[in-house]
Amino acid sequence: MKIPPRLVAPLIHALYRLWCSTLRIRESNRAPLDSLAADGKPMVLCLWHDELFSLMHVRRDLRIVTLVSQSRDGEFLARLLQALGLLTARGSSSRGGASALLQAARLMREEKYNGCLTLDGPRGPRHQAKDGAVFLAFHASAPIVPIRLFMEKAKVFRSWDRFQLPLPFSRVHIIFGEPYYVSPTELSPEALERERLDLQKRLNALNLMHGVPSEEE
Repeated sequence: MKIPPRLVAPLIHALYRLWCSTLRIRESNRAPLDSLAADGKPMVLCLWHDELFSLMHVRRDLRIVTLVSQSRDGEFLARLLQALGLLTARGSSSRGGASALLQAARLMREEKYNGCLTLDGPRGPRHQAKDGAVFLAFHASAPIVPIRLFMEKAKVFRSWDRFQLPLPFSRVHIIFGEPYYVSPTELSPEALERERLDLQKRLNALNLMHGVPSEEE
């Protein structure tokens, strides 16, 4: 008998909290993010799809809205994220994405939620940024915060993103990049591409704060 997502998600949520409680997490350069949050300024948190596992464990009191695809798998993920206390806007780059991003931007402007996006999700290519975060930041008039998560020991899956599951009791280093704003005056195709490449470069540059070469080198 197939168990409905509404029943499975709370169980996965409990396991997630237990799993993350064993991790030895170190955070670098979180102060600028916390300063924006203290001032009530929404932001767009951005990371790679394969590194997202531990991030929600350290969100503390941040109110977050995130995009989830309209697929069957997305329904399960939405239930799980809601169990973690997040809001979800349903859509992806291939279906309903623009309306979901505009919905998230409205929640950010009017209710002070923070957006959170995996830049290369939901289908890749791996570690190639799409333009959703730039679009969201522009329409919400919000700064972007690039984030990287480096796992000492992890199970790497054979999925398109090579998803990383940190092993219990292992170290995780979370690095927050400096918040920055995209161009406030236009979002032409040329500007969107320029901002997308800039965001990808900023995200890859965070490798250096962990002591490993940038992926663009």
